Amino acid sequence: MAALALATVGFFSPVVAADDHKMITPKDIKWSPAPPILPKGAESSVLHGDPTRQGFFVMRIKLPAGYQVPPHTHPVNEVVTVISGNFKLGMGSEADKSKAQDMPAGSFFEFAPGRPHFAYTDEETVLQITTDGPWGLTYVNPKDDPRQKTQ
Repeated sequence: MAALALATVGFFSPVVAADDHKMITPKDIKWSPAPPILPKGAESSVLHGDPTRQGFFVMRIKLPAGYQVPPHTHPVNEVVTVISGNFKLGMGSEADKSKAQDMPAGSFFEFAPGRPHFAYTDEETVLQITTDGPWGLTYVNPKDDPRQKTQ
C-alpha cells in the first residue's frame, strides 16, 4: 500500500506518493485556504504534482456560494472539470454575468493561455484543474488582484 506524505510548498499542500501509484477517496482530500492569488473564501487541495513548478499537476478548488473571480488569464492551458456544483463561466475582459454559461457538475472546459474569462458561483462548487505548471492568474484589471487589497 502506498504511503502518502504531505509536503507543504508555498500555499499548496501537494500529496506525494511513495510508490508508483496513488489512490485518493473524497474523505482523504485535505483542504486548505487557496493561494492568495484567488479571492478569499476558496479552498484548494493538490492531488498530484506541484502547481508552482513546471510539470503536470492535479488540483481541486472548492468555491463557496456567491464566489466571484474577476476577468483574468492563465499562463498555461486551463483544463478544468466541474466535480460538483455549478460553475458560471464567461468569456472576455468584462464580467458581464448575462453572458456567463452554466457549467454544471460533469462539465469540462479548456482554454489556451492568455484567454480572458471570469467566473462566479451561486452554490458551493468544486473544480479539478489538470494541466502543466506553473499555474497562476493574471487579472485583466490589476486592481482586481486580491494580493493588492491586502497591502
